[in-house]
Amino acid sequence: MLLSAAMSADGYIGDASRHGLELSDAADWDRVDELRAGSDAIMVGAQTIRADDPRLLVKSAARRQRRVASGLPANPQRVTISGTGDLDPRSRFFAGTPERPLVYVPGPAATQVGRRLSAVATVVAAPAGAEQGRVDLPWLLADLAGRGIGRLMIEGGATMLAQFLAAGLADEFQLAVAPVFVADPRAPRLVEGEHPGPLAGRMRLEQAGQVGDMVVLRYRPTA
Repeated sequence: MLLSAAMSADGYIGDASRHGLELSDAADWDRVDELRAGSDAIMVGAQTIRADDPRLLVKSAARRQRRVASGLPANPQRVTISGTGDLDPRSRFFAGTPERPLVYVPGPAATQVGRRLSAVATVVAAPAGAEQGRVDLPWLLADLAGRGIGRLMIEGGATMLAQFLAAGLADEFQLAVAPVFVADPRAPRLVEGEHPGPLAGRMRLEQAGQVGDMVVLRYRPTA
């Protein structure tokens, strides 16, 4: 499972409005598009859908064609997790492909969420994790594997990244650092939430390179 994110040089992923700050340049977006094209599914958190209204599609026509030639859908499966299912069915996340996105919600909320989103998504009732109101992540990954999802790419947001790091479930983390400084304590950081101690221990840097005007760091867990 791959985590992917972009942040400012001082560790922020947005400005105080929590949207509208463009960190990646054209070269980095092309790198992300390649990662998307090589994934079976892309996941973001519900807050990212509400704030950024992402499409999560492969932009390159050539990459989409290569996927189809390999017997895959043109775009990866889209996935989200929501504690409440409070998502607008008109969001771009639910449009643009024949495949219906997967929305995982804690079991008690599934019936109500299903009534609201059944026309645009497949709502999956999931067992709760250790924290109240959150989906059990290992169960979710097992369910995705049962649906044929081998390579999962997680693009955020901050709480989602923190949850998977804290659970020790990431196989790789690609972090792009932009030559931008935010310096605003009201803005969202790379990871958010309350967790005891370092989220994933000390990770191992496997590669550092330049893409456009950004530095891309590739980490893997040490264990």
